[in-house]
Amino acid sequence: MATLSKRQQKFHKVHGEAKSPLSAEDALKVLKDNKQTKFDETVEVHFKLGVNPKLNDQQVRSTVNLPGGTGKEVRVAVVAKGDKVKEAQEAGADHVGSDDLVAKIGEGFMDFDKLVATPDTMAMLSKLGKVLGPRGLMPNPKDGTVTTEVGKAIKELKSGKVSFRAEKDGGVVQMGIGKISFDDARLLKNLAAVYDQINKVKPASCKGVYIKSIYISSTMGPGLKLDLAKAQELPKYLTA
Repeated sequence: MATLSKRQQKFHKVHGEAKSPLSAEDALKVLKDNKQTKFDETVEVHFKLGVNPKLNDQQVRSTVNLPGGTGKEVRVAVVAKGDKVKEAQEAGADHVGSDDLVAKIGEGFMDFDKLVATPDTMAMLSKLGKVLGPRGLMPNPKDGTVTTEVGKAIKELKSGKVSFRAEKDGGVVQMGIGKISFDDARLLKNLAAVYDQINKVKPASCKGVYIKSIYISSTMGPGLKLDLAKAQELPKYLTA
């Protein structure tokens, strides 16, 4: 039988002590009490949804503004023309350009986390679909990254706006909701915002149980199952 590392032994102990689903508050306490790394881990949430994303009418895709921020500096690149170039620069975009930036991206430049484009530049970007698509960087009007309001989009992305979608295999939605160094109130408010938005975008064709399970974890920590009944109380943190 393989010998478990100290970290694995601790995970087994944690799972043994948390046999029943936990409230979000208790789960965060367990994660923080069992932190074993020196770096500031990301706290992640995983929703298992009762949808079939392979069907057009059961796809779950949206954006959510995390009120507590992500704890990560978001680098935003903008492809625009005319006055929108200046608007992007004034809003704090890290990289701004037109066909020159598109050409640079085509040559391998990827020094950004989000890419925003105005509608009149999408024809230029369409040829980079195979480059940007797999990385999740292709601008899309559904998540607000194809817009004429580039200044607003940049500020939202930098302040904590994130996009999410249910994976085609399994209907799982997963995303980071902050850093383990955040205080509990900040993490709970972010988790509440995600929970609320996922409920809001429930497909009308979805029958039966929509949210089947929720797990919360940290980068190097254990995955802890949340109590679904108690999770329904999360939206209270949005008004706290």
